[in-house]
Amino acid sequence: MLKERWIELADVKDELSERDWFMGTSGNLAIKVSDHPLRFLVTASGKDKRKRTDEDFLLVNEIGRAVEETHLKPSAETLLHVEIYRKTKAGCSLHVHTIDNNVISEVYGDNGDVTFKGQELIKAFDKWEENDILRIPIIQNYAHIPTLAHAFSEHVTGDTGAVLIRNHGITVWGRTAFEAKKILEASEFLFRYQLRLLEHKPYQLFKVV
Repeated sequence: MLKERWIELADVKDELSERDWFMGTSGNLAIKVSDHPLRFLVTASGKDKRKRTDEDFLLVNEIGRAVEETHLKPSAETLLHVEIYRKTKAGCSLHVHTIDNNVISEVYGDNGDVTFKGQELIKAFDKWEENDILRIPIIQNYAHIPTLAHAFSEHVTGDTGAVLIRNHGITVWGRTAFEAKKILEASEFLFRYQLRLLEHKPYQLFKVV
């Protein structure tokens, strides 16, 4: 199981790195290995995610600490992944920093969220009805990770989801690696769409859905 999950997460990392979503070693990924006890693989801090090595991930426990003695350090945001696996049945969670998600988080940060309606890709979030609205929360970028994790945890309410951290990045999660990646891709599409729309219709910035 551990080897299978390692390969699965490495494949996701390779695909996201091809999209150039890991600038400056930023971002982190996690995948659940077991529920009882809670164990999950998470990216090691400070690694070049364009490369595939035997030290890309380490196994951590329910409080985000390495299960075995190692010189590797879990990614700084490991506690966010802990909150996801502690509260939901999600199996994979992804955190990336992109220009688009950072700009969106700043433009709409004072609102506390960014919303989308009538866009086809909100179906990635299981929004299928004509009048469905997708709301992606935006939280403050607390430097103190336990404080950040606490603020983040308030918005972890289902087995799939996404939360923006203002001027930081986005964390998404899903029941499988495929689902988490789908949600991440849909989110980034929606952000780019909204920013392009604002270039042509600046009044949309002030439109409340």
